Amino acid sequence: MLFPPNPASGVPIYLQLMEQVKHAITTGAFQPGDQLPSIRKVAEDLVINPNTVVRAYRELEHDGVVEMRQGTGAFVRESSGLYQKTKRLNVALPLVRALIGRLREMGLSEEEIRRLFESEFLLQQAEDKVDAAKSAKEQAV
Repeated sequence: MLFPPNPASGVPIYLQLMEQVKHAITTGAFQPGDQLPSIRKVAEDLVINPNTVVRAYRELEHDGVVEMRQGTGAFVRESSGLYQKTKRLNVALPLVRALIGRLREMGLSEEEIRRLFESEFLLQQAEDKVDAAKSAKEQAV
């Protein structure tokens, strides 16, 4: 389920592994209570040093994503914030799919849809900055 890291990416391997685990939880591939693959198995499958896997799992534990149980391994925490994020994403996904479908029915290309989303995000970011500046100015007065 985990993919080999890219040593040429410039991102430390343990961070790449952490992101893969978080992504697997967010997408629902790992559910709360699921056991992660053993350190030894991950190290062998991905051909990486077991200490790298240990570091990734410990960091995930520190972040509250997994729970390490002595002698049994690492498990996805029931209270992981990523699980709540998964629920929100699962609610949002049908909305996004429906919107994309309607935009395609209108004749927009994939590239046009992508540009619409990107430009709207940029506009909202700019509006958020303006609102934050106004709020800061009002609080200063």
